[in-house]
Amino acid sequence: MGKRKTRQQRQELISNLSKKQKKHLKDFGEEHPFYDRVTTKEKPTQICELSDNSEPSGSESDAESDSEQVSVYHKLLATLKAAPHSDSEEDDDDDDDSKEGNVEIPIETDTEKFQDEGETGDEDSNGDVSDQESEAAQKSSQEEPGDAGISSDLKDEEFTDKKHESEFSLETNFIEESADQKESCSSAEAAKDPFKHHMDEELNKKDVDKILACSKSTSQIKWPVLGQVAFSCTLEKFGMIKPDKVVSVKHLHLHRPLEITWPKVNSLFLSKQPKSEDQPFTPLQKELFCIMNSYKDLFYPERTALRNGEEIRHVYCLHAMNHILKANAQVLSNNAKRRDQKQDVEDDGFRDQGLTRPKVLIVVPFRESALRVVQVFIGLLESASKKKIDVSNKKRFKGEFGSNPEEKPPNLKRPEDYEAVFAGNIDDHFRIGVAVLQKSMRLYAPFYSSDVIIASPLGLRTVVGAEGEKKRDHDFLSSIEMLIIDEADIYLMQNWEHVLHLLAHINLLPLESHGVDFSRVRMFSLNNWSKHYRQTLLFGALQDPQINSIFNKHCLNYRGQVAVRNVPLVGSVSHVVVQLPHVFRKLEAENSVSVIDARFHFFIDKVLPEYRDAVMSHTLIYVPSYFDYVRLRNYFKKEDLSCMHICEYTSKSGISKARHFFLKGEKQFLIFTERFHFYKRYTIKGIKNLIFYALPTYPHFYSEVCNMMKLADVGEEATLTCTVLYSKYDAQKLAAVVGVERAAQMVQSSKQVHLFVTGETE
Repeated sequence: MGKRKTRQQRQELISNLSKKQKKHLKDFGEEHPFYDRVTTKEKPTQICELSDNSEPSGSESDAESDSEQVSVYHKLLATLKAAPHSDSEEDDDDDDDSKEGNVEIPIETDTEKFQDEGETGDEDSNGDVSDQESEAAQKSSQEEPGDAGISSDLKDEEFTDKKHESEFSLETNFIEESADQKESCSSAEAAKDPFKHHMDEELNKKDVDKILACSKSTSQIKWPVLGQVAFSCTLEKFGMIKPDKVVSVKHLHLHRPLEITWPKVNSLFLSKQPKSEDQPFTPLQKELFCIMNSYKDLFYPERTALRNGEEIRHVYCLHAMNHILKANAQVLSNNAKRRDQKQDVEDDGFRDQGLTRPKVLIVVPFRESALRVVQVFIGLLESASKKKIDVSNKKRFKGEFGSNPEEKPPNLKRPEDYEAVFAGNIDDHFRIGVAVLQKSMRLYAPFYSSDVIIASPLGLRTVVGAEGEKKRDHDFLSSIEMLIIDEADIYLMQNWEHVLHLLAHINLLPLESHGVDFSRVRMFSLNNWSKHYRQTLLFGALQDPQINSIFNKHCLNYRGQVAVRNVPLVGSVSHVVVQLPHVFRKLEAENSVSVIDARFHFFIDKVLPEYRDAVMSHTLIYVPSYFDYVRLRNYFKKEDLSCMHICEYTSKSGISKARHFFLKGEKQFLIFTERFHFYKRYTIKGIKNLIFYALPTYPHFYSEVCNMMKLADVGEEATLTCTVLYSKYDAQKLAAVVGVERAAQMVQSSKQVHLFVTGETE
């Protein structure tokens, strides 16, 4: 009660200040002396008895009285600057304020002033938050990215575990090697270890210049499961590799706990395989891990949530955890050697870490994906026995990253691939640091104390910030040794700019030292060559020019790149069950930039006039790009055409209204975005004419939208039409729809129109 009363008194005092006074209060933390309140009431006389043997001089007594007055001021100032850890401390502060009467210290209210003006609601519930935010503002220079909010929906500060800092610190912990470990880690075995071989490789300036020149030699080979695999490398000694026929856990150079735990964690997928041989991997996992363990960059564009998503997630989690455990074991072992070493001896042989601690960055689109990654990590660290490992803040993590099954709406019929992608918690704004030390895991570790960071592109974007922003930080990305981008195709539906922004800020030299011991930093980190030692693993569901671009431009691993390049022999047009003529119309453009305007003018000049007639009603226009959607919507409004439009930002009432008017024929056109179809998968009834303004990003969307036309209430299906616009820059998307052979003919042909007919014929 006292806290609320004191806060109300402060608000009343602030509300009486003029705008000029408030500005001075904000800038200097106190009111201008001109506005000091002078009370006419006489102060009570204080009588002080001095001892006979001590008579201080006048100057000393003046200094003493000054220090007394200053101490009261600083006492209040200290209590207001300190964070309110408990209600009892806040009550003590309020008591001090009430004792001082007319003394005003407005520093605490500097932040509260602006929050109380804009917020409404219970003051008690918001009071603690505002105090914490004022403290965070004062300590912004010392704040780590892990201390920022996980989600904009959270009212309180982001939770970071700081209690276990010393327990999980690499600088203060040691590992003692037993006799068995020393025997097993012989020099011959260590030399074969891919981790040690990769991290200890020393590049020279000529090698780096050659990598940056992008003069790569490429070769292609067919693997049993992956199919056509393309190898590209700049340095000749790191060329093509072949798949291992037989894989044994003992020969994979896994860290000791993983040899035991991996078969148990992977048992779900192994049970589906024929038990002819005792293999630790499925055939797909075996070939993927063979490439991962060679520390080459990898792009696998056939990862789908429905078919092999979890299978791939398990194998890249194994590789990431193996890398983390080996790196940390090397640091802890060297700590013990340095401790036993004589202090006078200077040894440069302990360079075993980067400029910052985070080694692995895993980018996933949803919280559910992060939850599954952490669950696999926990399973890999738990031994074969029933003893559980110590996981800090596990309950909090499950509460924030888990999902409530009751929240799912009942009777919601969606395709299987939709259910697989959007299972669980689909919030796309999150980030979490994870520290691993021997047999313990620490969730919500501050970024600079983490070994692995799991985040969404949006979650990282809000921390990294943009140029010119005051509060931004990307130093924690400076020493990333392994970048895993999973479900890359989904970022095309979210915001691809966030992915590009991340790649532009990874492996840059940090702006601050962050307490690093430079005598332990690897030389390639000091030379700013970390990006040439970073392994990038890229998984997606499709071949797309934007995904191919980041793999070709931002993956500069000195060991080379590996990409799976299987071509689709049969396109998604074969899955259309409606008897329908598909008219593919080719448009010409000079380059990939001018094709945007060329497509728009081709549509309004040659395609739209054919559909303006009232006979061509119930026309759906499918638009993949939101920018093209806005351009078309504005043009239709300007020309006053009968049109409704639906995008991912349309309200439920707006969607229902548009679908109703389109079905009844009250509106001739319906403009429909691809992102809306991706996130909602609504069935649009009443389609008689279909126009694909551009080919869809996902090939199966083509057949899905075409098959909606069978729900149209028409007498004869022959009246249905489908028109598709394409250019030579859409070759990959065209091949996914019609097949690679037909796509090659259509792109190279001089004909501008190509016709396909689908559906059963009598």
